[in-house]
Amino acid sequence: MTNRRVVFPGTFDPITNGHRDLVERTAKMFEFVVVAVAENKRKSPFFSLDERVEMAQKVLAHLGNVEVLGFSNLLMDFVREKKTHAIVRGLRVVSDFEYEFQLANMNRHLDASIETIFLTPSEKYSYISSSLVREVAALNGNVSSFVPDVVADALKNRLMKRVDV
Repeated sequence: MTNRRVVFPGTFDPITNGHRDLVERTAKMFEFVVVAVAENKRKSPFFSLDERVEMAQKVLAHLGNVEVLGFSNLLMDFVREKKTHAIVRGLRVVSDFEYEFQLANMNRHLDASIETIFLTPSEKYSYISSSLVREVAALNGNVSSFVPDVVADALKNRLMKRVDV
């Protein structure tokens, strides 16, 4: 029996148009997609876990077969909790592949029954990363072509609060 459920994990700090593109395409391939927003305190996220989950929920609300959840435990434990058997990860550049390949092998070692599937973004989004978006926004650049409006507004509001302090 094939499990038609998949987990799409990431930090999504913030969610970008590239992320949205990959989730939309994943939602066409699988019956149900769990977008798993990682707490990942190690990365010192710009937005809190709750904020990132809320933004992703708004951005992906048009997809009826997608659920957005936050998580702070081991990804493989989260995948098993959600009764899925596959993880989808995005690859933009060769350096992404090297890191993701290492993660996929570690995950396979932790649970060989869970597969990792790699997708590449649409060409028009291949250069977009959350860190670049944050950097452009921090330097008062226009990020509207890189992120959904709700994210652009959240970035602007967060950065305005930092200036007011």
